[in-house]
Amino acid sequence: MKIDKTNAIRLLDKQKIEYNLIPYEVDENDLSAVHVAEQLNESVSQVFKTLVLKGDKSGYFVCIIPGAKELNLKTAAKVSGNKNCDMIPMKDLLAVTGYIRGACSPVGMKKQYPTYIDKTVEEHSSIYVSAGKRGLQIQIKPQDLFQIVNFKIENLTE
Repeated sequence: MKIDKTNAIRLLDKQKIEYNLIPYEVDENDLSAVHVAEQLNESVSQVFKTLVLKGDKSGYFVCIIPGAKELNLKTAAKVSGNKNCDMIPMKDLLAVTGYIRGACSPVGMKKQYPTYIDKTVEEHSSIYVSAGKRGLQIQIKPQDLFQIVNFKIENLTE
């Protein structure tokens, strides 16, 4: 099966970073990471979702958290140097990141935004993040992801 390369895949290839592309069945009515984990037959704790936020001081920033967890907005604001923050409106996602809902990869966004990943990433030898299109995930070692996405590890979900 030929896969059209996304910005994320091109960037990983350019940096010679090891990863696996894992296709899955898309359900347009359920774009959740829980659904993705079920399709991959993996623990949802290994499937990370990429959330884009806007802070009152810093502007845009990114949080990467386990799929079944909820982001603590107060914590996200604090670690990013803001008093408060909110998820960006869905209609702005493509313009800000170059990706659509259900396919937002932390790799290869239009700009490199400050990025924070939940500390649970340290529990896994590999994780899954979006490859930049619906129906395709990148399986990657956290330390390899660290090489291409400059982020800080924080406790984002408690």
